[in-house]
Amino acid sequence: MILLSFDTEEFDVPREHGVDFTLEEGMKVSVEGTRRILDCLKENGVKATFFCTSNFAENAPQTIRRIIEEGHEVACHGCDHWKPAATDVERSKRILEKITGLTMNGYRQPRMFPVSDSELTRMGYKYNSSLNPAFIPGRYMHLSALRTYFMRDGVMQIPASVTPWLRFPLFWLSLHNLPERLYHSLTRRVLRHDGYFVTYFHPWEFYDLKEHPEFRMPFIIRNNSGRRMTERLDRLVKMLKADGRQFVTYTEFVNLKTNRS
Repeated sequence: MILLSFDTEEFDVPREHGVDFTLEEGMKVSVEGTRRILDCLKENGVKATFFCTSNFAENAPQTIRRIIEEGHEVACHGCDHWKPAATDVERSKRILEKITGLTMNGYRQPRMFPVSDSELTRMGYKYNSSLNPAFIPGRYMHLSALRTYFMRDGVMQIPASVTPWLRFPLFWLSLHNLPERLYHSLTRRVLRHDGYFVTYFHPWEFYDLKEHPEFRMPFIIRNNSGRRMTERLDRLVKMLKADGRQFVTYTEFVNLKTNRS
């Protein structure tokens, strides 16, 4: 099974590099990137989960409607991506449920930061996907964390996929910078070992970042961004479909695993 997801937030990365960047500018980038993602998924006939900030949902209601109408799942990704707060676990759920009219089953903390397990349980979330159990110095150094899904306080924890032994991450930056054949090979290795694959991207990766030096984006992010990233996503999806893999939303995955237990 393939759990494909997108952290659908207002683009704020330039602010990390000292650029004064408004919410309106960030929304323009992310809405366009989301459109390209949705076009790609629609062409390939696959489903994904979109972890949305309440900022994005409130400022792009038409995009949220399209996500839902095309059969994808909406989940929570906090409120303001630049300034995550402890109250976001509750507040983002209430806002997104009001906007969509749907129950929000899942949560992912901005930048994969830690999140309160007790709050997730209290708010009735079915799953949390805020862990990248990789071997990378910094916030992704989680060598003691479990690699595959597990239950904690009644909430299924769904970490991003890493390779079985070296814990090499197969998230968004990897598809930007690795040779595609290598990325595909590592993805297949995880599927053989774990039986499923979890990865995530951001809408702004699918915007033509190389055309905007004023954003001051590092090369590893600009590399293969925009239309090239759309093409890479398309080829990844096509490869996985050719291998007979099924794309499921995170809630579908939780239901499948809990019904078997």
